[in-house]
Amino acid sequence: MILNLWRDFWRNPWQTRYLLPLIAINFAGSVYGYFWYSPQLAEVPFYTWPVVFDSPFSTTLFALALFTGLGGRQSGWFPVLAFVCCLKYGFWAVILISHYWFTGGAVTFLEAMLWLSHWGMVLEGWAYLRTMAPGRPAVVVPAAWLAANDFFDYGFGLHPYLFAAGQQPVAQAAAVGLTLVILLILIEKKSSS
Repeated sequence: MILNLWRDFWRNPWQTRYLLPLIAINFAGSVYGYFWYSPQLAEVPFYTWPVVFDSPFSTTLFALALFTGLGGRQSGWFPVLAFVCCLKYGFWAVILISHYWFTGGAVTFLEAMLWLSHWGMVLEGWAYLRTMAPGRPAVVVPAAWLAANDFFDYGFGLHPYLFAAGQQPVAQAAAVGLTLVILLILIEKKSSS
């Protein structure tokens, strides 16, 4: 049953029966994420928040993209931006949490749940991104956002708090590397559309 449901979702994730639960799940995850970031947000000017709270902002964009897609499959740059942000920042968090564990960090329930939920972001981002046939703005706008976010995160120290001291090189390499991989995916999708 679950395998059939997964196949159906993978074949057409734009069905309302998948959109509504994913909107609710991502909205709830966003609320929790903004709460998670509240100590860091209290330390930085409010106009920098969109480049600080990467994951909850990504899931908010994702929920909005799905909500606007309730009438059918979306096109344009906004849903592509939402999907690549989920893909990038979900995978970025998985890399950082895994690195933390591999370098001796304690495996706690909270980090395990964050790790699993960020894998969920990766899967949902890819499930929807693969259905898109982006035009030029749908490649340029998301690529520009991801690159600008990397610049602010590592040029001005606005990246999310890391799990351990000494993780900044890994965090920066993962962020820039993921931006480049996603740019290549978008270029490939554009050229094949």
